[in-house]
Amino acid sequence: MFLRRMKAELPSPDQALPGRLIAMPISDRHEVLGTPLKGPWPEGAQVAVFGMGCFWGAERLFWTLPGVISTSAGYAGGYTPNATYEEVCSGGTGHAEVVQVVYDPSKIAYEDLLKVFWENHDPTQGMRQAGDVGTQYRSTIYTTTDEQLATAQASRDAFAPVVARAGKGEITTEIDKLGKYYYAEDYHQQYLAPTKNPNGYCTHGPNGMTCPVGVARTEA
Repeated sequence: MFLRRMKAELPSPDQALPGRLIAMPISDRHEVLGTPLKGPWPEGAQVAVFGMGCFWGAERLFWTLPGVISTSAGYAGGYTPNATYEEVCSGGTGHAEVVQVVYDPSKIAYEDLLKVFWENHDPTQGMRQAGDVGTQYRSTIYTTTDEQLATAQASRDAFAPVVARAGKGEITTEIDKLGKYYYAEDYHQQYLAPTKNPNGYCTHGPNGMTCPVGVARTEA
């Protein structure tokens, strides 16, 4: 069956593809940071998960930030265990393409990560991002603590008036607690690294709107 097609509606649990028990094999180390890709994480580290459309460019945004320990590309928000890229792109898994960000909260705040999220994609486009159309490209924030959930919701509310003044529609970003995070195939990990595809496809960058939450943080 040819799975890759555009789909704008999420499947129900009973409609989702069955998936598999075996996780995707991936590299042990982050191609850019040299840190573990799957942990264990240092004591005190926290995990955040964001979906901003295609995960290639989104991951690069976060690995450049000081205080970020590791990043990875993966799938979340759906039902299918250990889905393949083609299955996710079919719209039959319910997953969004996401980036897992492991960070040191003593060096960078969750609000600073949210600022990067809000300012580098269009959170009003529903089941798409720029020319990428499908449920896997929806804007998402999946939280790992109650504090993150409240902070993410507050940041959306603070950003909404900025979006309205820019003439955009309603923010469609899904904000929810993280269920299960699944690592994407190895070739997706750090896809835009200098040693891999530095000039590869990317739709991410400043959207011209300033989120009044967090501090702009970039690596010198």
